Amino acid sequence: QALSEIEGVGGRGSNLQEMRVRPLAKRRVDMHSFCNPNGFQRSPYLSARGNLASVFQGSTEEGYKAYHADKYDEDKNPNGIINFGTSENKLCFDLMSKRLTQADMNLMDPSLLQYPDWKGHLFLREEVARFLTYYCKAPAPLKAENVIVLNGCGSLFSALATVLCDPGEAILIATPFYGGITQSVFLYGNVKLVYVYLDSKITGTNTRPFQLTVEKLEKALQDARAEGVSVRALILLNPQNPLGDIYSLSELRDYLEFAKRHELHVIVDEIYMLSVFDESATFHSVLGMDRLPDPQRTHVMWGITKDFAVSGIRFGTLYTENQDVANAVASLCYFHGVCGPVQHKVAQLLRDRDWINQVYLRANHARLKAAHTYVTDELKTLGVPFLNRNAGFFVWIDFRKYLKTGTFEEELLLWKRFLDNKVLLSCGKAFECSEPGWFRIIFADKTHRLHSVSPYTTAGMQRICKVLEEREQEILAEEKEQPCQSDQDGKADSTDEVIFVSRHQDPICASSSSLGDLIGLLQQQMRSSDWLQKNTAEQFA
Repeated sequence: QALSEIEGVGGRGSNLQEMRVRPLAKRRVDMHSFCNPNGFQRSPYLSARGNLASVFQGSTEEGYKAYHADKYDEDKNPNGIINFGTSENKLCFDLMSKRLTQADMNLMDPSLLQYPDWKGHLFLREEVARFLTYYCKAPAPLKAENVIVLNGCGSLFSALATVLCDPGEAILIATPFYGGITQSVFLYGNVKLVYVYLDSKITGTNTRPFQLTVEKLEKALQDARAEGVSVRALILLNPQNPLGDIYSLSELRDYLEFAKRHELHVIVDEIYMLSVFDESATFHSVLGMDRLPDPQRTHVMWGITKDFAVSGIRFGTLYTENQDVANAVASLCYFHGVCGPVQHKVAQLLRDRDWINQVYLRANHARLKAAHTYVTDELKTLGVPFLNRNAGFFVWIDFRKYLKTGTFEEELLLWKRFLDNKVLLSCGKAFECSEPGWFRIIFADKTHRLHSVSPYTTAGMQRICKVLEEREQEILAEEKEQPCQSDQDGKADSTDEVIFVSRHQDPICASSSSLGDLIGLLQQQMRSSDWLQKNTAEQFA
């Protein structure tokens, strides 16, 4: 249905520039927001769907290709592109390579070289159930019969969208969100996303930037239904990518109750659940709740890609009590299976509880915290606001003051400028952020890529600082030439960024902020404000 709404992609259409989408798609399913039609010519060898798939990319894919063509290497290519755009943990290769090459990993049993149960080998599903029971703090042992294994969470999103929605139907998701989900649900299942737009403003009901509330979910759902869109599910990311937010138990319960009222499935992605690196933050899994409001419509995803720093090993798992959903997804595992030897290695890894707790998690959390502290300290020195969270591999940064007009076009130019200076970031548009100027940086990287001590090379943060300092000087020079010009709407007013550099606090304990925290926050605002630069004595005269 969605494909039939697009003219000029396949068949007799001339090129993708002529693509036209019906008014419904203007805000929620804008093909141009995740396609790159520039210079595209229709291929006569592809269907309309094939032509669309071939240009289904944005800045994320463009930057990723540039990075692979010119990768940074400390010795061989020190001036190559440093990748702070792809969400990978590059801090634990030493630990994982040692563990994955130990003797217990190297079993080659005949059963591992034959077709398995498409849900995954039983020995692995049993180990996953025990693992999730322990780390999700489930009130009762989870069951292997409810576990399905696929080659990554992207495949899980694709499979779930296909079996829960018909073509042209939709899933609710709050923005900003990990943009790869768009591809996962659309390319195979032809399922749309309905955006719940969040913003950075602090109001009476919003106690933190980009806060998801039931009221916002209700409004987005009703707006979609008013336009004739059939919404079948809600996606929750916890911890949230790119914000780093961790939902409280009360928030999770509210979201699940909302979904139950409207008979929506809930797909909960908890892929960063073991990457909460500060003891001040507590992660709550949906599987750890005493009672699920609608267990037959609640489906939880996890994988080893992020928490165990092995993005090259494609492994994701789904836990659902709904056997109809489990069987439907399992039928698609034929296309998304995990090879037998890898299933054995993953099972051995997950059952080694002592190594995970005493060696891996301790080291990983300490390294993540140190890298996060280094990057955020650099941002504070620059006077750049950001969300200070303690989960995941990323920091959500506010670069709005470096945009003169505050548009997504200007955001893209800034992103390209970073890339020209050989550092890859992710811009807010890639996450469908409603406000231009936000960027995501991945901090889970080695010290020599974050910061260089050599006078002959520059590392990632130094390259970022260089671009920002140059951009700041350009804006100041432009303002001196036009001193009476008022600021454009959407440009950052740093005096309003009240809590972007503070730790996330639940509303209950927000009043307990120490005086030292408040003074530090005031100092940060003063450093980040350009009031003194704009309001000089000469200008007053």
